[in-house]
Amino acid sequence: MGSSGFHPLDEKSLMEYIKDTPALSSKLSNHFHDLQIKEVGDGNLNFVYIVVGSSASFVIKQGLPYIRSLGESWPMTQDRSYYEAMALKEKRKWCTDHVPEVYHFDREMAVICMRYLEPPHIILRKGLIAGIEYPLLAHHMSEFMATTLFFTSLLYHTTAEHKLSVAQFCGNIELCRLTEQVVFSDPYNKKSQCNRWTSPYLDHDVEALQKDDDLKIEIAELKSLFCERSQALIHGDLHTSSVMVTQDSTQVIDPEFAFYGPIGFDVGAFLDNLFLAFFAQDGHADQGDDRRAYKEWILRTIEETWILFHRKFIALWNQHWEGGSGEAYLPEIYNSHELQHLVQKKYMEDLFHDSLGFGAAKMIRRIVGVAHVEDFESIVDARKRADCERRALEFAKMLMKERRRFHTITEVVSAIHPR
Repeated sequence: MGSSGFHPLDEKSLMEYIKDTPALSSKLSNHFHDLQIKEVGDGNLNFVYIVVGSSASFVIKQGLPYIRSLGESWPMTQDRSYYEAMALKEKRKWCTDHVPEVYHFDREMAVICMRYLEPPHIILRKGLIAGIEYPLLAHHMSEFMATTLFFTSLLYHTTAEHKLSVAQFCGNIELCRLTEQVVFSDPYNKKSQCNRWTSPYLDHDVEALQKDDDLKIEIAELKSLFCERSQALIHGDLHTSSVMVTQDSTQVIDPEFAFYGPIGFDVGAFLDNLFLAFFAQDGHADQGDDRRAYKEWILRTIEETWILFHRKFIALWNQHWEGGSGEAYLPEIYNSHELQHLVQKKYMEDLFHDSLGFGAAKMIRRIVGVAHVEDFESIVDARKRADCERRALEFAKMLMKERRRFHTITEVVSAIHPR
């Protein structure tokens, strides 16, 4: 899609844009005198504005024609806003409790207007850094992943429906290519100019990573799965900065990387970010709080998230097995409870191992690649940060290479924290 009518918005021009856009001005009841606009984007790609008026509030997100954090030297398609808007609408159809409503989308201006997640909502990653427990997080995220991934898969769709849905998102090529580069290629390529790490402390670790042929074989298999398997509509970037939380609310945002891909990429992405948060905790500990209890809570949340996801996904599958429209396993062929159980067991085992592999890949890229995470970056002492990162890196390498030996999430957790 061309962007001939595009211009970047600032706080002043956004006011005029709102006035000239009926869907937005009417939401504010045409009351503009007390309107407050603030730019709050702290991500890699976009401008994000909070708009607050006396009668309504919302968020405006505008995609730039380049990566915001890197500047115009790295161009980026604005069509990502189109795929984000479509993904938000589709996922909200299946999970209204955990996906914010889209009020307006302007493709030419790459603008999405959606619900403002008012305070005390904060980015989950910031809450994890601060050591805040969220008692409903596992329940909510397992619900989001189970529903949005099941209902966009062949377990629910006919093959015809599925192919049409895949086609709707197959144009999100640039962001898929970006993922292919930064997750599956750059960290293993010593010639890549994009990589960075906590040097000099991790120099030998990175050298060993990039010489590890067994790891390269595994990452090649995972890249193939990512590129070739159109299993369900995945978020594509489901890390802890794509989730906003309170004690009783969890909202998933920013699905601009969405496409039909492997389910395990989403599940693994969320779990791996919890693992990263776990390994970062020692860097945030102090005399007042050694973070031991919080680390235990993170590990429990990892276990509960997978266990609840597994349970809910299977429950949806059972509910729609007979009389449903899904054509992956036709009930007239898979016509006994024993066979259905075997099919589900194999499917979920494969999904579990996919999730561990993809999660490991995304952990590695956050330590060696171009875009790191605040969990580690906010640790001021570079030596201490490197110690945390090294433990995470060693765990991720083991997990990628040995993921098939794990059969339960408890076994995975015990591998880093024996009980």
